[in-house]
Amino acid sequence: MIYYVTGGERSGKSRYAQELALKLSNTPYYLATSRRWDDDFDKRVQRHVKERDSRWTTIEEEKYLSKLDIVGKIVVLDCITLWLTNWFMDTENNVEECLEKGKIELSALFEKEATLIIISNEIGMGIHAQSHVGRKFTELQGWMNQYIAQKADKAIFMVSGLPIEIK
Repeated sequence: MIYYVTGGERSGKSRYAQELALKLSNTPYYLATSRRWDDDFDKRVQRHVKERDSRWTTIEEEKYLSKLDIVGKIVVLDCITLWLTNWFMDTENNVEECLEKGKIELSALFEKEATLIIISNEIGMGIHAQSHVGRKFTELQGWMNQYIAQKADKAIFMVSGLPIEIK
């Protein structure tokens, strides 16, 4: 089963996904995809970890999600945007290469017998990116979101902390 949870920044995506995971399992997994770019980001990661209690198992993986043993697990994948950032940086902002490699990786992940709750940002609804790289990433994010939404069994759009079921 694949749940896709999307919305703007601070829209309640993570809270919703974690609550859903705890309804589905007493021992869910949290798959963190972020790189720890700097001290400020490290503090953000630590805050997120503190929000989860001992029922959670945290896994960190920056890129190769399909290599993880998650069979039979309930997994919150947080988040596609940070995961895509890792690919985007490592491919030197090559949208086509990043999209291709990302889809291959996600396809392999989707084949696993697990329940995935995938969080992603809907960044294309905000202010038009000012830089060329920012516009490229916005396009990449939009295309990857479309790919995931098509594969998902359920899709939820978060607005101001409220879930709207879109699929």
